Amino acid sequence: MITALRTLATAGICLTMLSACVPMAMFANSSGAAYAGKRNDWGTIVASREVNAFCISPKLRFLIWEFEGHFGRKVIMHSGYRDRQHNTAAGGADNSYHTKCMAADFYIPGVDKRELIAFAMRTSSVGGLGCYPGRPFIHVDVRDRPRGYNRPVTFSGC
Repeated sequence: MITALRTLATAGICLTMLSACVPMAMFANSSGAAYAGKRNDWGTIVASREVNAFCISPKLRFLIWEFEGHFGRKVIMHSGYRDRQHNTAAGGADNSYHTKCMAADFYIPGVDKRELIAFAMRTSSVGGLGCYPGRPFIHVDVRDRPRGYNRPVTFSGC
């Protein structure tokens, strides 16, 4: 009897520990009119065919999952990986993290942009944050923060 209880307790502890590894993003909602007509590209919902979500670094993928898990809704990526030509055409910086698979521009339907910005400011894996006044999306990247920074490097209206 004691052995059976010990086995059950061990199994329960293992299941509890493993459940902490499941990203909450798995339960994020992607239903509703805002998601209609959007395509899924490598597990990420993208705004158009021009958006490349294939080349996303693992660190960026986990960051996107943090947003999805926190807000309970899937992000819609407006811009992901860009080759040099696409980056130039989009007006991106020469050393853009988009060209390094380390940046994404996205929004979450039904979530105010200010809430996304506030969450990004307190999320340690956000290295850079762009806010683009008048645009519905934010930019996040997973660059290393400069020494002494306890918040993301910000630019473009943040």
